[in-house]
Amino acid sequence: MTVSRREFIQWSAAATALVATGLDLSAAPAKVAPKKILILGGTGFLGPATVEIAQARGHQVTMFNRGKTRPDLFPGVEKLHGDRDPKKGDGLKALESGTWDAVIDNSGYYPRMVGASAALLAPRAKQYLYISSISAYKEPNPENGTEDAPLATMADPTVEDMGKDYANYGALKALCEQAAAKAMPGRTTVIRPGYIVGPDDPTGRFTYWPVRFDKGGEIAVPGAPTDPVQIIDVRDLAAWLVHLVEQGTTGTFNACGPEKRLAWGSLVADCQKVGNPNAKPIWIPADFVVKQEGLDFPIWAPYQGETKGFSTWRNDRAVKTGLTFRPAAETVKDTLAWFKTQEKVEKGRNKLAPPTAEQEAKLIATWREASKPKG
Repeated sequence: MTVSRREFIQWSAAATALVATGLDLSAAPAKVAPKKILILGGTGFLGPATVEIAQARGHQVTMFNRGKTRPDLFPGVEKLHGDRDPKKGDGLKALESGTWDAVIDNSGYYPRMVGASAALLAPRAKQYLYISSISAYKEPNPENGTEDAPLATMADPTVEDMGKDYANYGALKALCEQAAAKAMPGRTTVIRPGYIVGPDDPTGRFTYWPVRFDKGGEIAVPGAPTDPVQIIDVRDLAAWLVHLVEQGTTGTFNACGPEKRLAWGSLVADCQKVGNPNAKPIWIPADFVVKQEGLDFPIWAPYQGETKGFSTWRNDRAVKTGLTFRPAAETVKDTLAWFKTQEKVEKGRNKLAPPTAEQEAKLIATWREASKPKG
């Protein structure tokens, strides 16, 4: 597992944020009967975006969580409190009554807990949407892989530990998918996103790039301009989830964007244009970058070896159901604008993923020294 692959899993397992700016709520109200939607979580990154979209389209939302993270969010939304683990505190007691058209589970990481939620809700919910991950696929990933690619497995499926470097994360996600499907056969929708990005992303992964280019100067950029990269704006993903609920769509879908292949160099150019046109990217070959100890570059994975297929997942099936993608430049612009508000809005939301300025400067210097003509 490369450092880029590892940091994807670590941040995907822990990401929480609120979409506060840039959310496009101009879409016309849904031309369907209002739905009752239960969101397991709802105070994280994708959850709040989904609540915003669902409300804007006239749906009734209920949130179930521990009530510890951002309890003041969405004061007009019904809130039920408990724990995903039935063995902790009141567990799922708050969900023992009530009916919903759909459940959106974006906070399930262990199959026992996902299975418990889905089984409890099965008699009173029509559809269960489980937010999984492309990490659910077996490594190494195939190039241009579809939803039929082999899934990750683990020797002991009862283990409830992410393991060293989150080694169990992908297999646990795959097992969670299966637990939901077992509890609600024929009524589950499995979503496998890659990098979810955009305003209020707390991981600082994608945000690193527009912010770094905005600062200007020489910028270390790994790999080659032609390397593929896949991202999905949280607002596009949230809108699509609501659309799937409106249509009652079931099945398994890769939620990786954009629709057409995105070149790493194109995204870098967007960051440069939006941030600081005078910034100078210093391209450093993947072979050289991966040899550096303790160095991470966010949202990029070497287009070679075991990670060659990591950013090439096909999304045909999702696009056919209505998933659309805004231009990457718009996401870059909105993310940078959001980041610049964070000291005033909410401290702690403005962190950035590595590398540090010192690591970047050292890499550029080391690369230049290694690139000097010999003799």
